[in-house]
Amino acid sequence: MPRTLAFLRAINVGGRTVRMDELRRLFAELGLSSVETFIASGNVIFESRPGSEAALAKRIEKHLAAHLGFDVATFLRSDREVAEIALRRPFEAAEHARAGAFCVGFLAAAPSATARAELSRLESANDRFHVHGREVYWLCRTGQGESDFSNALFEKKCGVRATFRSMTTVAKLAAKYPPGK
Repeated sequence: MPRTLAFLRAINVGGRTVRMDELRRLFAELGLSSVETFIASGNVIFESRPGSEAALAKRIEKHLAAHLGFDVATFLRSDREVAEIALRRPFEAAEHARAGAFCVGFLAAAPSATARAELSRLESANDRFHVHGREVYWLCRTGQGESDFSNALFEKKCGVRATFRSMTTVAKLAAKYPPGK
C-alpha cells in the first residue's frame, strides 16, 4: 500500500495539545495502517489504499475535528513527494548557507495568481519566497522569531490554508521514510 505523510496545521501550538498516541489512534480509526507520528508537531505517516488524496484529506479533517473539537487543516504528500521536497533548494547556495531558517509551506493546491501576487508583497529584506507546485519555500535571513512573516499572516494575506515545516524536519522525514521502502 502507498505510504503517505500528513502534515497537520495547529497541532500542539496555541493550547491545542494532542498526545501522539491519541493522534495515531484517530488515524487508525479511519482504517489507515502502519500509523506513526514524527515529533509532536502534527506529522503523521501511514499507509492506505490508493484513492483520491483530496477526499482522504477531507475525511481526516472531519474525523479530527469531531474528536478534537477544533479544525485541523490536513496536507497530504506521498513519500516520493516528500523526498523531492527535501532536496529542492530554490535559492542561491550562498543564501542557503547564510539563512537563519529555511522552511516549506504545504498547501492543498498550487496557489492562484492572486495568492502568488500577495505572497510577493510579503517579501522583505529578511524573507524570500519561492512557489513550486503545492509548496511555498521560505528563506528567512535572520530567524523565524525575528521575522514578521508567519503561517497566520500567509493565510490571511494570501487566502490559502497552509502549514509550514522546517526543512530540517522534512529532510529527516524523507530519510526515515524513503520512497518505496
